[in-house]
Amino acid sequence: MSNQDLKQTIKKFAEKSLLPFQDDDEQKGIFRKEIFEELGNLGLTGLTTEEKYGGAGLDYQTLCFVLQELARYSVSYAVTLSVSHMVQSMIQQFGTDAQKITYLPPLASGKEIGAFSLSESHAGSDAASLKTRATKVKDGYELQGQKMWVTSGGIASTYLVMAQTPNPEFMKDRNPISAFIIEDKTPGFTQGKAEKKMGWKCSPTRELLFEKCFIPKQQLLGSTEGMGLKMALAALERGRFTIASIALGLALEAFDQSLKYAKERQQFGTKIFDFQGLQFLLAEDATSIASAKTLVEKAAQLYDEKKPSLLLSAMAKMRATDMAMTITTNAVQILGGVGFTQEYPLERMMRDAKGLQIVEGTNQIQKMVISRELQKFQLSDIL
Repeated sequence: MSNQDLKQTIKKFAEKSLLPFQDDDEQKGIFRKEIFEELGNLGLTGLTTEEKYGGAGLDYQTLCFVLQELARYSVSYAVTLSVSHMVQSMIQQFGTDAQKITYLPPLASGKEIGAFSLSESHAGSDAASLKTRATKVKDGYELQGQKMWVTSGGIASTYLVMAQTPNPEFMKDRNPISAFIIEDKTPGFTQGKAEKKMGWKCSPTRELLFEKCFIPKQQLLGSTEGMGLKMALAALERGRFTIASIALGLALEAFDQSLKYAKERQQFGTKIFDFQGLQFLLAEDATSIASAKTLVEKAAQLYDEKKPSLLLSAMAKMRATDMAMTITTNAVQILGGVGFTQEYPLERMMRDAKGLQIVEGTNQIQKMVISRELQKFQLSDIL
């Protein structure tokens, strides 16, 4: 299916299944599982998962385009789709054959949703300092701890949870981190509070609680202890340019709506588009979108080609999400009073943009990643 075909497919889906409910769902914070399953019926919930596990076996450039187009209508559902793909990618890259056979097909089909759980109340950007602990017991592990800000918490069925696995030979003050596949109805695993967020209101974010939660040893991802942080960082590399794709789609829609309004709205006997100050603002916005799009596409291309992509992935995430915040803010300003109301979707888009600057590593963390990577490469060798 060409990108143009994908664009039309997503447009028809959004007009039929998303837009009629969006305002009410936004007000009430409702996520509709049937909408996600419909994305699965369209073949969009397992795009990068291998065909033998029920996926489409496509590249990340295709996934990025799908996320971009879906984000024009709903950042909440685009983020849910992105994170579920992240979970699939981790299981596909690091899981055992049995884990792949068990967990990938229902996730790829859209019948189930995946969630990624790393952060804790005291461990956000400093992922290595988490305190949730998995202690070895007979035939498995006993998990004890708390996770915070888990996207799709409460609607997911498969959770990838990072926890310390105590090892006295590792470090004096820290233990190695391992990754576990945890199913939603596991005894000792409960959902905590749902966060009340500025944006992404149709995408639930919850606390996870683990109290003497037994995890069979077969659910240690990859069956090797101490690899969790490496697995998480590999997933976040992909997650950065997929989140950037969502920011790009959001910005494109906000820009298109503000440009349309500027060409129709009249003040002082002329269209406001004809005022030079607004023309310059729109020109700068259009250029910012185009430059961010180039970064996002290049990062995904490098990853698909199995070339070093971390540098551009961090650049794309930082630039695209900062750009989306600027574009949506400008769009609200262009519409003026109506842009500030819920009559138009731009106030929602502006709120949604803020979250994109924070997830998958804040943009300040991206600058640290970029600086570190610049010590390894000549930029001209990558661009």
